[in-house]
Amino acid sequence: MAPPVFRFAPSPNGHLHLGHAYSALLNFDRAREAGGRLLLRIEDIDATRCRPEYEAAIYEDLGWLGIAWDTPVRRQSEHLADYRAALEKLAALGLVYPAFESRAEIARLVAGREADGPWPRDPDGAPVYPGDAKSLPVSERSRLIDSGLPYALRLDMAAACRRVSGLTWNELGEGPDGERGLVVARPEAWGDVILARKEIPTSYHLSVVVDDALQGVSEIVRGQDLFHATSVHRLLQALLGLPEPAYRHHTLIRDADGRKLSKSDRSTGLRELRAAGSSPAGVRKAVGLG
Repeated sequence: MAPPVFRFAPSPNGHLHLGHAYSALLNFDRAREAGGRLLLRIEDIDATRCRPEYEAAIYEDLGWLGIAWDTPVRRQSEHLADYRAALEKLAALGLVYPAFESRAEIARLVAGREADGPWPRDPDGAPVYPGDAKSLPVSERSRLIDSGLPYALRLDMAAACRRVSGLTWNELGEGPDGERGLVVARPEAWGDVILARKEIPTSYHLSVVVDDALQGVSEIVRGQDLFHATSVHRLLQALLGLPEPAYRHHTLIRDADGRKLSKSDRSTGLRELRAAGSSPAGVRKAVGLG
């Protein structure tokens, strides 16, 4: 049997904080305990926010913590063809359509819908896509695309869920409400999620399942803030014929007010803590792994 494969996948859009340290250390510890491998993936799809200096800082901070990883590092920006191929496979199944509304237009649509009562929200609290772009004739879609109008490529969730049903995942950690063991996936709660945009052939949901499959990741250790997104990931895995990994969602490190840590919070940044005299052992203790 092949050794288990784990991964830590930060975005280089800011400096790492204690929450990142906790997740990275958990992955590192699990890999060592299981005799497995730890991969490092740089999720740098967002070219407007991701910067080389932040990527360099990730390597520096993880090295300071004593975390070692297999090379080469996978940088998402170098593998757009992989995501494009997956998107084309979903499109060939008739599951992808372009939507042309801006964020402001979507907000106005939601406000109009809510005049008749509450509009559904996804598990993250954002309004489910309210538009009707799915019903546009193919000729009108082509005309709007040819006009240069920005668009998002969305998954036809209803059609996708008709293709696969009974999806579950093996939860080795714990969900926000104490979910453990076999968890029933409910991707329909997310509505027609975005898979890509005009300017880039992928989104987080699409790239993460493609990367995990191509890298052979067998156990995904990540924060509880991504627990519900696993439903979308399991759906995409089933549609694309990708293997199903095990999932281990962990609690989040929060600030004194109970809020999820932010990369802009210097009081928990690893670089600031190191400059103030903290040690790797001190960081381990601070996140409950000492």
